[in-house]
Amino acid sequence: MPEVTKFVRQLSHDLRNHLNAAELQSAYLAELAEEPELKEEIKRLRAMISEVGGSLQRVTSALGPARLTVMPYGAADFVEDLRQKLGTDHPDQSAEIAWDVQTDDAHLEIDPQLLQPALLELFANAFRHDRAPGVISVEARIEKDRFHFTIREPKRNFQLSTENWGREPFRTVGQGHYGLGLNRSRVIIEAHEGQFNARYDSPASSLITTVVLPLAEPAE
Repeated sequence: MPEVTKFVRQLSHDLRNHLNAAELQSAYLAELAEEPELKEEIKRLRAMISEVGGSLQRVTSALGPARLTVMPYGAADFVEDLRQKLGTDHPDQSAEIAWDVQTDDAHLEIDPQLLQPALLELFANAFRHDRAPGVISVEARIEKDRFHFTIREPKRNFQLSTENWGREPFRTVGQGHYGLGLNRSRVIIEAHEGQFNARYDSPASSLITTVVLPLAEPAE
């Protein structure tokens, strides 16, 4: 995997150099263009170039290490912020999530800019992949001085192994998706000294994903 990461970074760097050159050329063309229709087409071209560059950057970031900038964060506040972000990003699907939050006044020591996207990815996967009818249930609680965050999503005829869940990048690829999301989530969670696992409950036809994080040290 380190060799793959090194290769992707170099390839991305080389391609972005070409994209930067194309962007400069398109900017020059925009200055020369006089017809409104031509200006609009150049604007679309520059947007396409920018999107390709952004895609390369996202892939490179997904393969990189998680560099944390941690801060104290109330567990209940973190869950509420996550709920609001889900409502913004997935307004239709988020209405079908049942929440059970029992975190009292516990605090975490986290990098919310990394951890929130890591958990959002778990929901995005639940919405995207073979979801069966029914409510997704989420439980957040404190147990033995640890923060437990559990997602139960309805899935029928689930055939995948969960033994190496989140440890197999590029396992499933498709247009715009390269099988890096769960792996990135795991890297971020483990960088927080947390645990990430999944199991399939056959009798309940549910995929159960659990994230466990340490609580912040009590303030002196």
